[in-house]
Amino acid sequence: MTDIPPGASLYFRPTAFVDAPFGLDGKVMRLAGGLLWFSAFEVIVVDGGERRAMRLVTVEALDGFLHSLSDEQAAAARGTIARISEARDPLQLGERVLRFDEPRIAGILNITPDSFSDGGKHCDDPQAAADAGFAMSANGAALIDIGGESTRPGAADVWEGDEIERVVPVIERLAASGIAISVDTRKAAVMDATLVAGASIVNDVSALRFDDRALELMARAECPVIIMHHAGKAHELHADPNYRDPLVEVYDWLDRRIEELVAGGVTRGRIIVDPGIGFGKALQHNLALINGLSLFHGLGCPIMLGASRKRLIGALSNEAPAEDRLGGSLSLVTLAAAQGIQLIRVHDVSESVQALHVWRGLRDAALMPAH
Repeated sequence: MTDIPPGASLYFRPTAFVDAPFGLDGKVMRLAGGLLWFSAFEVIVVDGGERRAMRLVTVEALDGFLHSLSDEQAAAARGTIARISEARDPLQLGERVLRFDEPRIAGILNITPDSFSDGGKHCDDPQAAADAGFAMSANGAALIDIGGESTRPGAADVWEGDEIERVVPVIERLAASGIAISVDTRKAAVMDATLVAGASIVNDVSALRFDDRALELMARAECPVIIMHHAGKAHELHADPNYRDPLVEVYDWLDRRIEELVAGGVTRGRIIVDPGIGFGKALQHNLALINGLSLFHGLGCPIMLGASRKRLIGALSNEAPAEDRLGGSLSLVTLAAAQGIQLIRVHDVSESVQALHVWRGLRDAALMPAH
């Protein structure tokens, strides 16, 4: 028996990645049906709301470790481990199919006057905004994420009518060309109007908590939804951060919210999760989440990371302004890919796609059997 308390909660983070699985039967597992294999779990033991211990358990020794747990712990662990390894189902988005067998890029297209990085660039010219979206798609973005309301700290709320007026003409132009589109909004009326206009995914930074009508709408629309973690109440995107253990607490929050969505009629296969980098989190919280990203595979949903040009990059690079954070953004793209993140939301599409091409080339070479 282990010294793990029988009432403790266990969290399984895939780690000890290997180049290729050849000759390692029973010693490695595939991560979420993608291009990565790992040979161990970092098992986080939480009891009484506190992290009590961590264990490194190899895949080879996993059965013995599970047999040492209580029946309840073992059953929960087996469910989590199954979710970690199983492939994520592709999403049919109009004429496009979004697959999760390798990392994909979502290009950010803000139709706002005040977003932190590119606010005002396309706000008054729907055709110019659409042209920017066409360019992102041509440069390799699998998805264009369009938003009409800034979510930066201190940004004012936008009336839903204005938000619709900003984004719908752009969405209509892009959708007419078969481009896959997500709409970045918290408001049910905007969700409804943009889905009619041709958007295929709703990306809600409030996780369908800001608007009481949103969950029912998503259940009825049967479209995929991206839910993001943020501390505080539904309208408080940037509440003062207060975490004992940000990685575990964000995981638990998303786990609970997934169950609430499922209970409300949204199937688990239509949910994508986002840990919410920069939303109500200090630098050390963001770094803990990024270092531990592979933990979130235990939720059984595709994962999106949105860290492009964010404040944490400036904090680590002599307060570089948003427009000078490309290098840091690209480092996070490749780090996310190396932890199996399926969807990476970025401003700099062509550079990020190139980074993933190099990453994919390295993976392909590693997965080519030696002769």
